[in-house]
Order: sequence, then structure tokens, then C-alpha cells
Amino acid sequence: MINVQTQAPLTIPGRDEWWADLVLRFARREGRTVLVERRQKGPLTVQKALYPEGPDICHAVIIHPPGGIAGGDKLSIGIELEKNSCAVITTPAATKWYKGAGRSSRQEVVIRLGESSALDWLPQENLYFNAARAQSVFKLEVAATASAIGWDMALLGRQASGEKWEAGYIHSSTEILRSDGTPLWIEQAFLEGIDPLLESPQGLAGYKALGTLWAIGLGCTSVLSTELNAHLPFEPALRAGATALPNGVLLLRCLAAEIELLRQLMIDCWMRLRPLILGFASQRLRLWAT
Repeated sequence: MINVQTQAPLTIPGRDEWWADLVLRFARREGRTVLVERRQKGPLTVQKALYPEGPDICHAVIIHPPGGIAGGDKLSIGIELEKNSCAVITTPAATKWYKGAGRSSRQEVVIRLGESSALDWLPQENLYFNAARAQSVFKLEVAATASAIGWDMALLGRQASGEKWEAGYIHSSTEILRSDGTPLWIEQAFLEGIDPLLESPQGLAGYKALGTLWAIGLGCTSVLSTELNAHLPFEPALRAGATALPNGVLLLRCLAAEIELLRQLMIDCWMRLRPLILGFASQRLRLWAT
């Protein structure tokens, strides 16, 4: 069971920091997936369970009422899918990481998948304001017969208002492990606003939108990555490439000039992969059209 240990949320009037925890647990009950546990502290919550695909798959939308993560904020999300349960988890809008004002902000997500469970982890993109100091931790523990598809998308600077991302930093950590602790994919990344990698051909090559889609399951093979690559763009405004690791993990890397191009590519690839990896028909989330 997920157990998140943090200090009490900072909700004292006059304080400008928010600490928040959210713990969700899904289980199979009487032929349907049910949100059987929800615990929260501070400004993190989830809407009621939805079933647009029928009783097998529970949809949940995680909401952060302040609308963004400011310097000093700490968010912790713990999610567990018990045996044979299936869930789709998303967010209603981009996660905004505000200017840090000299302080770092942190978000930690820990997800555990039981045997024969299936997850779509589909949060909307991270929007990093100039001078944000962001720490992002994502950890997924997967049982041998579980499967999952998820993504992480980011935009450096508020493109719509012409803001450049030239100060601050982003420190991200991603771990996908088997339930016994065997590592499947581990990645650490550190970017600063002054980092030469932002413009280097060996780095982001000047692109401001970047993303990774990952998938875990028996269908994640080199044959599938080759087939996916045949449909991926390589053009001035959008570049992408897929690879399959030998342990059942598929990775898709994307760079784009605009976040809209990146988001659309991610959705298209998710819709192509979902039936092959999770065994579910693909349909766009209604939330994406609002």
C-alpha cells in the first residue's frame, strides 16, 4: 500500500508556501475498478470517479486548486492499482511552475501497479516559467504482468507571452522498476537556463517543447518501435524517435517548436499504442476537447 510521509500541509493564513499530499488506491470490486481509497492533505484533490469506457476502467482527474507550483511548494502524489484493476489518470490543465524567487519547488509521484493491472498516466504538460527552480520525481513500480503507458511533456518559458526560459533550473528524476526492485529504466536530468545543451545540436537544439512517452508491457518490442518510427515526423518544427529496451520498455522522445505540436503527437502515438500494449480500444479523453 502507498504510504506517503510528509510534514503537515502549510495552509496557515499569510504563508506563501503550500505542501500537499494525495493518496489514491484503485481495486477490482464486483467486476469493476473502484477508487477504494482517497486521502488528501492540503490543496490536492481528485474529481469523482468517471467511467466513460465502461466499468472496467476508472478515470480520475487530479486537481491542484492553486493552479500552479510556486517557490517553496511541495506536492506528493501516491497511487496504487491493485491486482486486475485498470485506471486512466490525467489533469485538467498544464502544471505551471512559477518563478522560484530564490526557492525551489518539488513534485513527487509514486505509482505501484499490481499483477495484471493497467494504467494510462496522461497528465497535461509542465509549463516552466522563467527562473523556476523545479524538482520533479517520478517513480513507477510495476508487477511482472502489469502494463502501462504514460508521458511527460514540458514547455520552457511562456511561449504565448514571448517569455524565454533563461534562468532557473529543472531537476528531474524518473525510475521505472519491477516490484522486486529490478530497474527497467532510470533517468536523471538537470537543465539550467544558461545550459549550452539548450541550444546545442547534441541537446535540445533550440527547441522549447520536449517530451517522453514510455510504455511497459509484453507488446513493447523492437518490432513495435520500428513500426512506430515509420509513422514519426522528422521535420523542422517536430522531431521524434522511438526505441525498445530489452526489458519490455518502449520509449518515444520528442522535440517540438510548439507545445501544441508535441501534445498532438503524444496523443496520436498513445492512441496507436494503447490497443497493442494495454489491450483497450483508443478514444480521446473528453477533457482534452475542453
